[in-house]
Amino acid sequence: MSIQPSEWDRMNESAAQAVDFIKKLGNPDRLKLLCRLSQGECHVGQLEDECGIRQPTLSQQLGVLRRGGLIVPRKDGKQIFYRLSDGPVMEIMAILHRHFCSRRETSR
Repeated sequence: MSIQPSEWDRMNESAAQAVDFIKKLGNPDRLKLLCRLSQGECHVGQLEDECGIRQPTLSQQLGVLRRGGLIVPRKDGKQIFYRLSDGPVMEIMAILHRHFCSRRETSR
């Protein structure tokens, strides 16, 4: 069975989307932010303190994640809270946590 040209087009588009998604995960600061947010919503000050990422890097990386649709902001008064978006990012962060963070916690 051979793959039809239209199927190749769909596969190429899907591959491009997957690569774009993986690139957003491929930064240590963004990955730390996503890891923290996988544990629940928190405000920018918490992210700065807990992840050890200072301004303006924090704002820059949150912007990349927000524009990429991986996180969702919520404003409450003067504070901005972030949470993971529904969908693939939640599933992937759970897998990463299980394979990299849980293993470390149990080996201590």
